[in-house]
Amino acid sequence: MKSIFAIVLLSVLLTGCSDKAVEENVESKFVIGMSLEGLNLNDQFGDPRVISEDTKRIVFAFGKDTSHAINDYLITQTKSYLEDYKVVFIADVSSAPALIKTIFIMPGLKKLEHKVLVIEDSVVAAPYRKGVSEDMVVVVSVKDRKITGFKKVVPTPESIKEMFEKWV
Repeated sequence: MKSIFAIVLLSVLLTGCSDKAVEENVESKFVIGMSLEGLNLNDQFGDPRVISEDTKRIVFAFGKDTSHAINDYLITQTKSYLEDYKVVFIADVSSAPALIKTIFIMPGLKKLEHKVLVIEDSVVAAPYRKGVSEDMVVVVSVKDRKITGFKKVVPTPESIKEMFEKWV
């Protein structure tokens, strides 16, 4: 009996809980003119961050591979790269099981020199994830904390550089 309980507990910890019902019952936050003023997240060190008025773009990654692609690009850039281009990078880790977040994801993010804002709560993530597959990133153009445009992009080395440096 104990082994069955242990197997069930381990499978829940490793697979996490499905949040599809949460995602289905929300409206997408990617709407032209919508304010991002209330989007308050912590960075990878747990420090609260807000979207500043001078932010031009926000890059959202919703999957492991897309987050890694963005981070792999950013580690090759200067420490001030995101600030220089007035870009905020947000990684959604809400779908990962808590144990995986605690043991692997957050310690890995803390090794990075650039700031990564982190969405850890599936309820917060749901309106941003709505209609976006994990193999895409969403690049949001922002002016005065309001969305002026957005694109869903499959990250390639060329598109990643463009989303940080050229798209406005």
